[in-house]
Amino acid sequence: MGNIMTNITFFTKYTSQSATSRYRSFFYMRQLLNKNYNLSTHSFLYSEYLENIYNNKPKKNLKIVFAYFGQLFSLFTASKNLIIENELFPFLPYWFEKLFLKNRRYILNFDDNVWDNYTNKFWLQNKYDKLVKHADGIMVANDFLLQKVKQSNSNCIKVPTTIDLDDYSEKVEKNSVFTLVWIGTPVTYRYIESHSEIFRELATKIDYELCIIASEELKSRTIDGVNMNFVEWSPESEVYYLKHGHVGIMPLDDDAFSQGKSAFKLIQYLASGLPLVGSPVGENNRVIKENENGYLVSTKEQWIDKIEMLYQDHELREQLAENSQKDAINYSIQKYFPLYKGFIDTTFDSSENLA
Repeated sequence: MGNIMTNITFFTKYTSQSATSRYRSFFYMRQLLNKNYNLSTHSFLYSEYLENIYNNKPKKNLKIVFAYFGQLFSLFTASKNLIIENELFPFLPYWFEKLFLKNRRYILNFDDNVWDNYTNKFWLQNKYDKLVKHADGIMVANDFLLQKVKQSNSNCIKVPTTIDLDDYSEKVEKNSVFTLVWIGTPVTYRYIESHSEIFRELATKIDYELCIIASEELKSRTIDGVNMNFVEWSPESEVYYLKHGHVGIMPLDDDAFSQGKSAFKLIQYLASGLPLVGSPVGENNRVIKENENGYLVSTKEQWIDKIEMLYQDHELREQLAENSQKDAINYSIQKYFPLYKGFIDTTFDSSENLA
Protein backbone atom coordinates (compact mmCIF):
# COMPACT_ATOMS: atom_id res chain seq x y z
CA MET A 1 0.00 0.00 0.00
CA GLY A 2 2.98 2.30 0.34
CA ASN A 3 2.08 5.62 1.86
CA ILE A 4 -1.33 5.84 0.17
CA MET A 5 -4.13 6.07 2.72
CA THR A 6 -7.28 4.03 2.19
CA ASN A 7 -10.36 5.77 3.56
CA ILE A 8 -12.98 3.47 5.07
CA THR A 9 -16.21 4.20 6.95
CA PHE A 10 -17.61 1.46 9.19
CA PHE A 11 -21.39 1.39 9.61
CA THR A 12 -22.08 -0.74 12.68
CA LYS A 13 -25.52 -1.66 13.90
CA TYR A 14 -24.68 -1.01 17.54
CA THR A 15 -22.05 0.74 19.61
CA SER A 16 -19.14 -1.24 21.07
CA GLN A 17 -21.42 -2.26 23.97
CA SER A 18 -22.85 -4.92 21.66
CA ALA A 19 -20.80 -8.11 21.36
CA THR A 20 -21.54 -8.36 17.63
CA SER A 21 -20.35 -4.87 16.77
CA ARG A 22 -17.48 -4.98 19.24
CA TYR A 23 -15.97 -8.23 18.00
CA ARG A 24 -16.79 -7.98 14.28
CA SER A 25 -16.05 -4.29 13.73
CA PHE A 26 -14.45 -2.36 16.57
CA PHE A 27 -11.83 -5.07 17.24
CA TYR A 28 -10.68 -4.88 13.63
CA MET A 29 -10.79 -1.10 13.53
CA ARG A 30 -8.39 -1.08 16.45
CA GLN A 31 -6.02 -3.38 14.55
CA LEU A 32 -6.26 -1.29 11.38
CA LEU A 33 -5.24 1.95 13.07
CA ASN A 34 -1.82 3.23 12.04
CA LYS A 35 -1.70 0.82 9.09
CA ASN A 36 -2.32 3.26 6.24
CA TYR A 37 -6.05 3.49 6.82
CA ASN A 38 -8.08 6.58 7.54
CA LEU A 39 -11.05 5.23 9.49
CA SER A 40 -14.37 6.68 10.54
CA THR A 41 -17.36 4.96 12.09
CA HIS A 42 -21.05 5.45 12.71
CA SER A 43 -23.23 3.27 14.93
CA PHE A 44 -26.87 3.16 13.91
CA LEU A 45 -28.46 2.48 17.30
CA TYR A 46 -27.65 4.25 20.55
CA SER A 47 -26.19 2.35 23.55
CA GLU A 48 -29.35 2.69 25.61
CA TYR A 49 -31.34 0.80 22.96
CA LEU A 50 -29.80 -2.56 23.87
CA GLU A 51 -30.20 -1.90 27.58
CA ASN A 52 -33.90 -1.19 27.06
CA ILE A 53 -34.39 -4.35 24.99
CA TYR A 54 -32.56 -6.56 27.47
CA ASN A 55 -34.38 -5.16 30.49
CA ASN A 56 -37.85 -5.10 28.89
CA LYS A 57 -37.99 -1.33 29.02
CA PRO A 58 -39.98 0.54 26.36
CA LYS A 59 -38.13 1.59 23.23
CA LYS A 60 -37.73 5.32 22.76
CA ASN A 61 -39.30 5.70 19.33
CA LEU A 62 -38.20 9.30 18.92
CA LYS A 63 -34.57 8.24 19.42
CA ILE A 64 -35.02 5.51 16.81
CA VAL A 65 -36.32 8.10 14.34
CA PHE A 66 -33.27 10.23 15.10
CA ALA A 67 -31.11 7.16 14.46
CA TYR A 68 -32.37 7.03 10.86
CA PHE A 69 -31.66 10.74 10.37
CA GLY A 70 -28.23 10.27 11.93
CA GLN A 71 -27.50 7.47 9.48
CA LEU A 72 -28.52 9.70 6.57
CA PHE A 73 -26.26 12.51 7.75
CA SER A 74 -23.32 10.13 8.22
CA LEU A 75 -23.70 8.81 4.69
CA PHE A 76 -23.32 12.29 3.26
CA THR A 77 -19.94 12.63 4.98
CA ALA A 78 -18.80 8.99 4.66
CA SER A 79 -15.95 7.81 2.46
CA LYS A 80 -16.44 5.91 -0.79
CA ASN A 81 -15.42 2.64 0.89
CA LEU A 82 -17.94 1.23 3.36
CA ILE A 83 -17.97 -1.79 5.65
CA ILE A 84 -21.57 -2.40 6.72
CA GLU A 85 -22.97 -4.69 9.41
CA ASN A 86 -25.94 -6.35 7.70
CA GLU A 87 -27.60 -3.23 6.22
CA LEU A 88 -27.75 0.54 6.46
CA PHE A 89 -31.46 1.06 7.16
CA PRO A 90 -33.31 -1.75 8.98
CA PHE A 91 -36.88 -2.33 7.76
CA LEU A 92 -36.44 -0.10 4.73
CA PRO A 93 -36.35 -1.72 1.25
CA TYR A 94 -33.31 -2.28 -0.92
CA TRP A 95 -34.13 0.50 -3.41
CA PHE A 96 -33.76 3.09 -0.64
CA GLU A 97 -30.31 1.85 0.40
CA LYS A 98 -29.27 1.66 -3.25
CA LEU A 99 -29.60 5.45 -3.46
CA PHE A 100 -26.74 5.83 -0.98
CA LEU A 101 -24.61 2.94 -2.23
CA LYS A 102 -24.37 4.28 -5.76
CA ASN A 103 -20.79 5.10 -6.75
CA ARG A 104 -19.53 3.50 -3.54
CA ARG A 105 -17.74 0.25 -2.84
CA TYR A 106 -19.09 -1.72 0.08
CA ILE A 107 -18.38 -4.87 2.05
CA LEU A 108 -21.21 -6.51 4.01
CA ASN A 109 -20.45 -8.13 7.35
CA PHE A 110 -22.90 -10.82 8.58
CA ASP A 111 -22.80 -12.51 11.99
CA ASP A 112 -26.23 -14.20 12.05
CA ASN A 113 -28.91 -15.44 9.67
CA VAL A 114 -30.61 -12.04 9.54
CA TRP A 115 -32.57 -13.15 6.46
CA ASP A 116 -34.89 -14.90 8.91
CA ASN A 117 -35.93 -11.53 10.39
CA TYR A 118 -37.68 -10.52 7.15
CA THR A 119 -39.35 -13.84 6.25
CA ASN A 120 -42.90 -12.54 6.68
CA LYS A 121 -42.27 -9.03 5.36
CA PHE A 122 -42.96 -9.21 1.63
CA TRP A 123 -41.36 -5.82 0.85
CA LEU A 124 -38.10 -6.94 2.50
CA GLN A 125 -37.87 -10.63 1.62
CA ASN A 126 -35.25 -10.14 -1.10
CA LYS A 127 -33.44 -7.18 0.46
CA TYR A 128 -30.37 -9.04 1.71
CA ASP A 129 -30.07 -11.05 -1.49
CA LYS A 130 -29.95 -7.83 -3.52
CA LEU A 131 -27.47 -6.19 -1.15
CA VAL A 132 -25.26 -9.27 -1.38
CA LYS A 133 -25.49 -9.46 -5.17
CA HIS A 134 -24.32 -5.89 -5.66
CA ALA A 135 -21.73 -5.81 -2.85
CA ASP A 136 -18.02 -5.63 -3.65
CA GLY A 137 -17.32 -8.19 -0.94
CA ILE A 138 -18.97 -10.21 1.82
CA MET A 139 -17.63 -11.37 5.19
CA VAL A 140 -19.63 -13.96 7.13
CA ALA A 141 -19.19 -15.63 10.50
CA ASN A 142 -19.97 -19.23 9.62
CA ASP A 143 -20.28 -21.86 6.89
CA PHE A 144 -24.09 -21.69 6.77
CA LEU A 145 -23.93 -18.02 5.80
CA LEU A 146 -21.00 -18.61 3.45
CA GLN A 147 -23.02 -21.10 1.41
CA LYS A 148 -25.97 -18.70 1.38
CA VAL A 149 -24.08 -15.67 0.06
CA LYS A 150 -21.95 -17.66 -2.40
CA GLN A 151 -25.06 -18.19 -4.49
CA SER A 152 -25.14 -14.47 -5.33
CA ASN A 153 -21.58 -13.21 -4.88
CA SER A 154 -18.27 -15.01 -5.42
CA ASN A 155 -16.15 -12.50 -3.50
CA CYS A 156 -16.90 -13.75 -0.01
CA ILE A 157 -14.89 -15.11 2.90
CA LYS A 158 -15.56 -16.67 6.27
CA VAL A 159 -14.22 -14.65 9.20
CA PRO A 160 -15.46 -16.18 12.46
CA THR A 161 -16.42 -13.79 15.23
CA THR A 162 -13.01 -13.76 16.88
CA ILE A 163 -11.55 -13.19 20.31
CA ASP A 164 -8.29 -11.55 21.31
CA LEU A 165 -6.20 -14.21 23.05
CA ASP A 166 -4.45 -11.54 25.12
CA ASP A 167 -7.75 -10.85 26.91
CA TYR A 168 -7.83 -14.43 28.21
CA SER A 169 -4.24 -14.80 29.41
CA GLU A 170 -4.81 -14.21 33.14
CA LYS A 171 -4.82 -17.28 35.41
CA VAL A 172 -7.79 -17.59 37.79
CA GLU A 173 -9.00 -20.05 40.42
CA LYS A 174 -12.06 -22.13 39.60
CA ASN A 175 -15.24 -21.80 41.65
CA SER A 176 -15.43 -24.20 44.58
CA VAL A 177 -18.80 -25.45 43.28
CA PHE A 178 -18.91 -27.21 39.90
CA THR A 179 -20.14 -24.48 37.56
CA LEU A 180 -21.79 -24.54 34.15
CA VAL A 181 -21.47 -21.17 32.44
CA TRP A 182 -23.62 -19.64 29.74
CA ILE A 183 -23.03 -16.19 28.26
CA GLY A 184 -25.53 -14.33 26.11
CA THR A 185 -28.31 -11.77 26.20
CA PRO A 186 -31.76 -11.71 27.78
CA VAL A 187 -33.10 -12.32 24.27
CA THR A 188 -31.17 -15.57 23.73
CA TYR A 189 -31.80 -16.73 27.32
CA ARG A 190 -34.84 -18.42 25.77
CA TYR A 191 -32.51 -21.25 24.75
CA ILE A 192 -31.76 -21.93 28.42
CA GLU A 193 -35.48 -21.88 29.21
CA SER A 194 -36.34 -24.25 26.37
CA HIS A 195 -33.87 -26.74 27.87
CA SER A 196 -34.94 -26.11 31.48
CA GLU A 197 -36.00 -29.71 32.12
CA ILE A 198 -32.40 -30.82 31.54
CA PHE A 199 -31.08 -28.48 34.22
CA ARG A 200 -33.84 -29.42 36.66
CA GLU A 201 -33.17 -33.14 36.36
CA LEU A 202 -29.41 -32.60 36.45
CA ALA A 203 -29.85 -30.82 39.81
CA THR A 204 -31.23 -34.05 41.29
CA LYS A 205 -28.05 -35.90 40.29
CA ILE A 206 -25.11 -33.56 40.93
CA ASP A 207 -24.31 -30.48 42.99
CA TYR A 208 -23.74 -27.67 40.51
CA GLU A 209 -24.32 -24.00 39.80
CA LEU A 210 -25.59 -22.59 36.51
CA CYS A 211 -23.96 -19.19 35.99
CA ILE A 212 -25.81 -16.92 33.57
CA ILE A 213 -23.63 -14.07 32.31
CA ALA A 214 -26.18 -11.68 30.85
CA SER A 215 -28.31 -9.54 33.15
CA GLU A 216 -29.26 -9.62 36.82
CA GLU A 217 -32.80 -8.80 35.68
CA LEU A 218 -33.15 -12.42 34.55
CA LYS A 219 -33.41 -13.53 38.19
CA SER A 220 -37.17 -13.27 37.76
CA ARG A 221 -36.91 -16.13 35.24
CA THR A 222 -34.98 -18.54 37.47
CA ILE A 223 -35.56 -22.23 36.73
CA ASP A 224 -37.23 -23.87 39.71
CA GLY A 225 -35.02 -26.34 41.53
CA VAL A 226 -31.77 -25.14 39.93
CA ASN A 227 -28.97 -23.31 41.74
CA MET A 228 -28.48 -20.32 39.47
CA ASN A 229 -26.25 -17.26 39.64
CA PHE A 230 -27.20 -14.32 37.42
CA VAL A 231 -24.41 -11.81 36.85
CA GLU A 232 -24.45 -8.56 34.93
CA TRP A 233 -22.50 -8.79 31.70
CA SER A 234 -19.86 -6.18 30.97
CA PRO A 235 -16.81 -6.17 28.66
CA GLU A 236 -14.63 -5.88 31.75
CA SER A 237 -16.15 -8.80 33.70
CA GLU A 238 -17.10 -11.43 31.11
CA VAL A 239 -13.71 -13.18 31.04
CA TYR A 240 -13.54 -13.20 34.85
CA TYR A 241 -16.82 -15.11 35.17
CA LEU A 242 -16.11 -17.42 32.23
CA LYS A 243 -12.75 -18.55 33.55
CA HIS A 244 -14.18 -19.29 36.99
CA GLY A 245 -16.48 -21.90 35.47
CA HIS A 246 -15.83 -25.58 34.72
CA VAL A 247 -17.90 -26.26 31.57
CA GLY A 248 -19.32 -23.94 28.90
CA ILE A 249 -22.73 -24.78 27.47
CA MET A 250 -24.57 -23.72 24.31
CA PRO A 251 -28.06 -25.21 23.99
CA LEU A 252 -29.92 -24.26 20.81
CA ASP A 253 -33.26 -25.00 19.19
CA ASP A 254 -33.01 -26.40 15.69
CA ASP A 255 -34.58 -23.48 13.81
CA ALA A 256 -33.51 -21.33 10.86
CA PHE A 257 -32.09 -18.55 13.02
CA SER A 258 -30.04 -20.96 15.14
CA GLN A 259 -28.62 -22.61 12.02
CA GLY A 260 -27.01 -19.29 11.14
CA LYS A 261 -25.59 -18.43 14.57
CA SER A 262 -21.85 -17.95 14.80
CA ALA A 263 -21.22 -20.12 17.91
CA PHE A 264 -19.38 -17.20 19.49
CA LYS A 265 -20.22 -18.45 22.98
CA LEU A 266 -18.27 -21.61 22.23
CA ILE A 267 -15.34 -19.56 20.96
CA GLN A 268 -15.26 -17.62 24.22
CA TYR A 269 -15.39 -20.90 26.14
CA LEU A 270 -12.43 -22.21 24.12
CA ALA A 271 -10.36 -19.14 24.98
CA SER A 272 -11.38 -19.52 28.64
CA GLY A 273 -10.13 -23.11 28.69
CA LEU A 274 -13.53 -24.74 29.20
CA PRO A 275 -14.81 -28.09 27.91
CA LEU A 276 -17.79 -27.53 25.59
CA VAL A 277 -21.25 -29.08 25.65
CA GLY A 278 -23.70 -27.90 23.01
CA SER A 279 -26.53 -28.73 20.65
CA PRO A 280 -25.56 -30.17 17.23
CA VAL A 281 -26.94 -27.17 15.35
CA GLY A 282 -25.21 -25.00 12.76
CA GLU A 283 -21.70 -23.80 13.54
CA ASN A 284 -21.68 -25.72 16.85
CA ASN A 285 -20.95 -28.81 14.77
CA ARG A 286 -17.69 -27.28 13.56
CA VAL A 287 -16.43 -25.70 16.77
CA ILE A 288 -17.12 -28.69 19.02
CA LYS A 289 -14.75 -31.57 18.32
CA GLU A 290 -16.30 -34.70 19.78
CA ASN A 291 -14.24 -36.20 22.62
CA GLU A 292 -11.49 -33.64 22.01
CA ASN A 293 -12.77 -30.31 23.35
CA GLY A 294 -16.31 -31.32 24.28
CA TYR A 295 -19.52 -33.02 23.27
CA LEU A 296 -22.43 -32.51 20.89
CA VAL A 297 -25.62 -33.58 22.61
CA SER A 298 -29.21 -33.79 21.36
CA THR A 299 -31.41 -35.54 23.91
CA LYS A 300 -31.99 -34.76 27.56
CA GLU A 301 -30.27 -38.02 28.45
CA GLN A 302 -27.17 -37.09 26.45
CA TRP A 303 -26.97 -33.65 28.04
CA ILE A 304 -27.16 -35.11 31.53
CA ASP A 305 -24.80 -38.01 30.80
CA LYS A 306 -22.00 -35.83 29.39
CA ILE A 307 -22.22 -33.16 32.09
CA GLU A 308 -22.31 -35.82 34.81
CA MET A 309 -19.24 -37.43 33.28
CA LEU A 310 -17.35 -34.12 33.29
CA TYR A 311 -18.46 -33.51 36.87
CA GLN A 312 -17.11 -36.84 38.07
CA ASP A 313 -13.94 -37.15 35.97
CA HIS A 314 -11.59 -34.31 36.86
CA GLU A 315 -8.78 -35.68 34.66
CA LEU A 316 -11.06 -35.82 31.59
CA ARG A 317 -12.25 -32.29 32.28
CA GLU A 318 -8.69 -31.03 32.48
CA GLN A 319 -7.72 -32.73 29.22
CA LEU A 320 -10.68 -31.28 27.32
CA ALA A 321 -10.00 -27.86 28.84
CA GLU A 322 -6.39 -28.00 27.64
CA ASN A 323 -7.54 -28.97 24.14
CA SER A 324 -10.03 -26.10 24.14
CA GLN A 325 -7.36 -23.57 24.92
CA LYS A 326 -5.20 -24.91 22.08
CA ASP A 327 -8.14 -24.65 19.65
CA ALA A 328 -8.77 -21.01 20.57
CA ILE A 329 -6.04 -19.80 18.19
CA ASN A 330 -8.24 -20.96 15.29
CA TYR A 331 -10.87 -18.37 16.26
CA SER A 332 -8.59 -15.50 17.25
CA ILE A 333 -7.97 -12.07 15.82
CA GLN A 334 -4.29 -13.02 15.89
CA LYS A 335 -5.04 -15.58 13.16
CA TYR A 336 -7.75 -13.78 11.20
CA PHE A 337 -6.56 -10.19 11.08
CA PRO A 338 -4.15 -10.83 8.16
CA LEU A 339 -7.00 -12.47 6.20
CA TYR A 340 -9.38 -9.63 7.07
CA LYS A 341 -6.85 -6.98 6.09
CA GLY A 342 -5.95 -8.75 2.86
CA PHE A 343 -9.60 -9.03 1.90
CA ILE A 344 -10.37 -5.34 2.35
CA ASP A 345 -7.12 -4.37 0.59
CA THR A 346 -8.12 -6.47 -2.40
CA THR A 347 -11.75 -5.35 -2.38
CA PHE A 348 -11.03 -1.68 -1.87
CA ASP A 349 -8.37 -1.10 -4.51
CA SER A 350 -5.74 0.76 -2.56
CA SER A 351 -4.23 2.27 -5.72
CA GLU A 352 -6.97 4.90 -5.57
CA ASN A 353 -7.11 7.42 -2.78
CA LEU A 354 -10.90 7.69 -2.48
CA ALA A 355 -12.34 10.41 -0.27
